[in-house]
Amino acid sequence: MPDHMKLGRLNHVAIAVPDIAAARATYEGTLGATVSSIEDQPAHGVQTVFIELPNTKVELLGVLGDASPIKAFLDKNPGGGMHHICYEVDDILAARDQLTAEGARVLGDGNPKIGAHGKPVLFLHPKDFYGTLVELEQA
Repeated sequence: MPDHMKLGRLNHVAIAVPDIAAARATYEGTLGATVSSIEDQPAHGVQTVFIELPNTKVELLGVLGDASPIKAFLDKNPGGGMHHICYEVDDILAARDQLTAEGARVLGDGNPKIGAHGKPVLFLHPKDFYGTLVELEQA
C-alpha cells in the first residue's frame, strides 16, 4: 500500500466577494491588512487579491467575465462567503493519483492548471470533503 499523501501548510482560505475593490478597501483600511493589488486570472475566470497574514493568506475572489465560476457562487450567496480552502502538497500528481484511487473526484479534466501563485493547482469536489471545496497547490 502506498504511503498516504500528507497535507502541507494551509496556503490560503478563499472568500468570494461581490465587489472585490470594496472588499480590498475594507481589509486594507478597516482591518489594516497588507493586501495585494487586484489581479485578473483569466484562465480561472476570477480576479484575486491576497491578504498577507503572519501564518497564511486570505484570498478574495471576484467575478471576471460572464463564465466566472464565482458568479454562480455569488448568485446563491449574494453577500459573499467562504469559497474554498487551499492546502499545499509536495507532489500534486502523486496526490491526485492517490486521491482518485481512493475515490475522490478532481474537478475539471483532472490535470493541474497554473494557479494565481504560478504553481500547479487542482480542485477536489466539495461533496467528497464534507461540503468544502478543496484546492491543492504544489509547494
